[in-house]
Amino acid sequence: MTETGRPRLRRAWIAELGPQGEADVDRAACPRASVEDAVARIGAGPVCWAIELSSVVVRRIVGEVPALGGSPAAVEMLRRSNEATTLRALFTVAQGPAAAPPVGEVILEGIREFVHRAVPLERVLHGVRIGHAATTEAFLRACAELVAPEEAVDEVTAVSRELFSYVNDLSDAMIRTYLAEHEVWSTSAAAARAGIVRSLLSDAATTDVGEASRALGYDLRRTHEAVVVWSDAPNGNSTLQTAATEALRSRGATTTLVVPVASGRLWAWGTVPSDGTHRTGSTGSTGSWGTITEALSRQRLHAAFGARGDAVAGFRRSHREALRAERIEQLRREAGRVPRQATAYADVAAIALLATDLDAAGEFVRRELGGLCAPTAPMQALRTTLYHYLDAERSLADVARRLHVARGTVTYRVRRAQEVLGHDLDDHRFALHTALALVEELGDAVLLPRDIKER
Repeated sequence: MTETGRPRLRRAWIAELGPQGEADVDRAACPRASVEDAVARIGAGPVCWAIELSSVVVRRIVGEVPALGGSPAAVEMLRRSNEATTLRALFTVAQGPAAAPPVGEVILEGIREFVHRAVPLERVLHGVRIGHAATTEAFLRACAELVAPEEAVDEVTAVSRELFSYVNDLSDAMIRTYLAEHEVWSTSAAAARAGIVRSLLSDAATTDVGEASRALGYDLRRTHEAVVVWSDAPNGNSTLQTAATEALRSRGATTTLVVPVASGRLWAWGTVPSDGTHRTGSTGSTGSWGTITEALSRQRLHAAFGARGDAVAGFRRSHREALRAERIEQLRREAGRVPRQATAYADVAAIALLATDLDAAGEFVRRELGGLCAPTAPMQALRTTLYHYLDAERSLADVARRLHVARGTVTYRVRRAQEVLGHDLDDHRFALHTALALVEELGDAVLLPRDIKER
């Protein structure tokens, strides 16, 4: 500290750094103590700038290397790890390499997580390179803006050299951690089970079913129902395993198989009675959906279920359907929809298939709805009313009851929606109803073009 109580910085321009948005220490992903230490040593403005930068970098990493995400909890772990590395970079630039804290558990836990999820080392390093490039670019841009022109070239060169050395040392530590963890993990029983399951899920699987059943302690020749369970924050796997097992038991499972795949996320299957049609949604006869939803809500967890299927083909298909149901729920949440604790693929199958190509689905919606796509509250009311009107076979009373509005309000909204559309509701009725259904589920994900959503 200086005599004025301000942090002593090797580079004065660092003190001028500050976030452009609402980033603050309360929104940090790192442990509170480490963030407070950084503020005391460098200042609140620069630390908040680094926190904001890290969030931007993480979005870029996950966008370019999706395997490094995988679940909200996994992204949160990545955010925590990247934030710690960004703060270390800030220490390096502000006070010199010797001042940076050692590479700690917060950074390395994410590397171990990638090993357990079978993320190849080359993808991990790809993510490191993306993060390094984005972080270095931000530091150099700030340096060029804040340093006097006659000093900028030398300063930019020095900062670039220090950051390159910093990332080089960090990458070495990450590689050593990855290889050491991989050696231990590859010989563990958990890895063997995960390997068998991943092989079974492959279309080219040639695994001996009897041998795989014995190794897993799970009869693959039976009827299966798959579920994906996840948490919004890093959560103990034991909590998720218990939740998955209880949910599948509620669905009639006699035996279960659970495979953790990421921090706060797992896959599971249960051997269940065949229901003939294998169409088991939230309104199916098996299991109490309300009980499952309540249990997940208490634990702040979410689950997506596939439809039932027989033998290895059904094991594989039910899992893929659970993944599609999970994707729909993630898209709904990104669109600001109220989260569902449990989602059955049978209930969202049509939307899942229509949204396989999200860009094409969005183009279809905007073409069919035209002016009804406007992102305003009045247009949203018209879309919702028209969707329920078509869904209820034009029953004004039914729609009024669903939306808790007067019948006259329904009549007005339907007439107004038709005016905005510019054609009769019987024209392209199926396409119109489909477009409205997509919007009801996915909101801005299909209402707005990609370039607008990414701004």
